[in-house]
Amino acid sequence: MASRTEIARSIVLICHKLYERGFVTATDGNVSARLECGNILVTPTALNKGQVGESDLVEVKADGSPVTLSRKASTELDMHLFIYQQRTDVQAVVHGHPPHATGFATAHIPLTACLFPEVIVGLGAIPLAEYATPSTKEVSDSLAPHVKNADAILLANHGVVTYGKDVEDAYFKMEKVEHAAHITFVARVLGGEKPLSRIDIDKLTRISESSYGKDFSAKVACEPMTNREEPSESELKEMIKEVMSKMKAK
Repeated sequence: MASRTEIARSIVLICHKLYERGFVTATDGNVSARLECGNILVTPTALNKGQVGESDLVEVKADGSPVTLSRKASTELDMHLFIYQQRTDVQAVVHGHPPHATGFATAHIPLTACLFPEVIVGLGAIPLAEYATPSTKEVSDSLAPHVKNADAILLANHGVVTYGKDVEDAYFKMEKVEHAAHITFVARVLGGEKPLSRIDIDKLTRISESSYGKDFSAKVACEPMTNREEPSESELKEMIKEVMSKMKAK
């Protein structure tokens, strides 16, 4: 596992990226990472992410009790702690307000359609959590239905939270969510997106498992297009078996 110094540098780098990309403004957003000792290193409250330095970061214990006493942790700390408690595999959490993705969250539209191979293979569907008052326990409650089977969640009228194996991984998922939202928005302007079929999804699932070693069976499934009557590969096999059995019976 990376050292405290390496993790702190990563958090600062990602904070600056969030601000430079316009994923946060003013003092919005927060980033955290789990340290080897089990404590959490998190951005402070009321500080522009473009100005965050290593000395500004706040260390807390897994229960949220402060280790750093000179500065207060982000007011969204409870959301981060909840994700760490629910997902022992998660080592970093990023929360921001990327414009297109937050637009979908504000419109209460999840990004769950099967549209982009890179999202299906690399991230999975992006569900929408019900609106919750920021910086309250309501946020954790709203994440509860999704946190164990999704790595990125839209927060209704609020923004996006992503998490992963390290700070960079969590940030890249944020980029992927915003990219998917932007492309979906453009597709709708051009007349509407055209989701992939179930057969297309089956092919991508096999590629994900064989080429990338990723199994998304426990993740939120994307929603294939329903206006084409194309059965999945498994359904085709069952249909063939049924026909063969009927022929033998005759």
